[in-house]
Amino acid sequence: MKNKFNIKTAFSNAKLNHIMNFKIQALSILTFFVIILNSCTNVDEILTISSPNNKNQLTFSLSASGEPQYELTSSKKSIITTSKMGFEFVENQKMTNGFKIINSEIDSVNTTWEQPWGEFKTIKDQHTKLTVHLQETSGDKRLVDIIFKVFNDGLGFRYYFPEQPNLNEVKISNELTEFTFPEEHSVWWIPVHSDNSYYESLYRKSPISKTETINTPATFETKDGMYLAIHEANLTDFASMTLRYTEKNKFQSELVPWADGVKVYTKTPFETPWRTIIIAENPGELVTSTLMLNLNEPSKIEDLSWIEPSKYIGIWWGMHLEKYTWGSGEKHGATTKNTKEYIDFAAENGFNGVLVEGWNVGWDGDWTADGTSFSFTQPYPDFDIEEISSYAAKKGVRLIGHHETAGAASHYENQLEAAFELYNKMGVNAVKTGYVNKYLDKKEWHDSQFGVRHYRKVIETAAKYHIMIDNHEPVKGTGLQRTYPNLMTQEGARGQEYNAWSNDGGNPPEHTTILPFTRMLSGPMDFTPGNFGFDYKSVQGAKVQTTLAKQLALYAVLFSPLQMASDLPENYVGKPAFKFVKEVPSIWSETKVLDAKIGEYVVIARKDWEAKNWYLGAITNSEKREIKVSFSFLDSTKKYTAEIYTDGKEANYKSNPYPIDISKQNIDSESIITLILAPGGGTAIKVSLVE
Repeated sequence: MKNKFNIKTAFSNAKLNHIMNFKIQALSILTFFVIILNSCTNVDEILTISSPNNKNQLTFSLSASGEPQYELTSSKKSIITTSKMGFEFVENQKMTNGFKIINSEIDSVNTTWEQPWGEFKTIKDQHTKLTVHLQETSGDKRLVDIIFKVFNDGLGFRYYFPEQPNLNEVKISNELTEFTFPEEHSVWWIPVHSDNSYYESLYRKSPISKTETINTPATFETKDGMYLAIHEANLTDFASMTLRYTEKNKFQSELVPWADGVKVYTKTPFETPWRTIIIAENPGELVTSTLMLNLNEPSKIEDLSWIEPSKYIGIWWGMHLEKYTWGSGEKHGATTKNTKEYIDFAAENGFNGVLVEGWNVGWDGDWTADGTSFSFTQPYPDFDIEEISSYAAKKGVRLIGHHETAGAASHYENQLEAAFELYNKMGVNAVKTGYVNKYLDKKEWHDSQFGVRHYRKVIETAAKYHIMIDNHEPVKGTGLQRTYPNLMTQEGARGQEYNAWSNDGGNPPEHTTILPFTRMLSGPMDFTPGNFGFDYKSVQGAKVQTTLAKQLALYAVLFSPLQMASDLPENYVGKPAFKFVKEVPSIWSETKVLDAKIGEYVVIARKDWEAKNWYLGAITNSEKREIKVSFSFLDSTKKYTAEIYTDGKEANYKSNPYPIDISKQNIDSESIITLILAPGGGTAIKVSLVE
């Protein structure tokens, strides 16, 4: 006994007996608690890991019937209470219970990596990883792994089904992953497939119980002031995940089905996308989370030299205002003459791209009803693609190609190689794709496995021909721009075009104060800011519901590495405020959210890619607002000049959007500037380092 406990001989026998009695009593108490725990769940089936900063904690366990379940806490507060996990299949028995843990591993990662473009140049990947190997205790004794990664900013988890004799071809009918909250939170959300299948609804805020099946990202505000966002990462050959409200404070994963009702066709081995939960103390931490990017694979494109973030103009807004038409005829917009004029304007003002929509055969008639008339290699007779490409090259400007498919995905795939080969030959290195139809191939959802496969094929084929993609009417972003950096930007929300023809009058002022904390969490958005003309008339009465200063501020607030100046060129001529549009970058080395309240106002500061100058955007909803901005984020050893574009005294998005005041002042890290934002207004600031 002395050897076992290494007790020093100087101890008296009495003290030794006292110690032994204490140990026996402690052991009895411990045994009692083990018995109590085992009456609910086998203590051996409880596994726990924490984030590197020990703030977030993930607990995995099996219920008494062998059901996988997880819980999540942050700073000892419950984020997700006991939530079940599992799958149901069409032709196989469900995998929801009767499991045992056969093994588990815990690992940790602490690395950094660099993006070729983004909102940050360098990203830190620091997390704790738990892999749980499960096997059914009876029947086919099938296997599944559940992998958790706990970051300082949240959680990601996925399922992995290894190759095995009793599970080969798989048809998934349901994923039963639950997200159960400890109480009823408020949530910003848009419904699934209500207006269309490409996420173009206005966000609404409601209690959880007042939702329906909703899209992700879905952003929650807890009663104690925390913010959460549920989404997914690395959506690869799988159905998109939506969230179906089931019962009190609970959502369940609802996969988007094929037309035949099957959710996913696959075979082992396969893995699901990551299910993600961002945890934030304030709205700004949602924006600066890099969890989704860290859950995607490194770039599969080795040579990134041809990927060039940029700003562009385009023959586009004129069609929405019905000045031009996409189809042929007297008002055809995509003519050789018009395109050359746009190229001239781009070259004179520092834009290196010109988007041209309606250049190719197929737009005449009701093209939305049947996209199989589109040719992606044959231009209209009044669009000389060779002459225009040559002219653009001499001016140092590139054409941005356009492929509208009207949802005819298979028809488009049949022309992909030839279309991208043509563009490559003509020096076109970016393409805007479109899918204006509720369904793909007239029957499949955009965000189904069919859609996911199609969009990936387009991205991969484009990379083969050194072409960047701007995808409209897409499947939601899930961080794939890390793996395929030629996936530059997407639409996937109500953009500026709604201000030209929407029956509800256009995007309300609060819309852009919500997007950074909802849609923008899924990746860059081609919102197309930059309108300077507000006097146009539309049949539906739609209008841009911002001030001019807010249009400038949107370049800093809404991120896109391909960023458009959306208005007609003539509306920029002679306007001093156009200087900011020409100067503001499209990619950033650093991003800071200085202040924000979702749906009310946002203040974001971003540092240019060369890490020299800062650009700040502040926007408000329909309310006039006064915001004090501290510049303490600046280098305290250096001096700066702030060029400020702010709402004029009489500015108002409803009655007088044009007034704008432009001024300069010297600032440093101790400076505080009070911004007066008009209703629907904003402020844009360029902060330049004084050499």
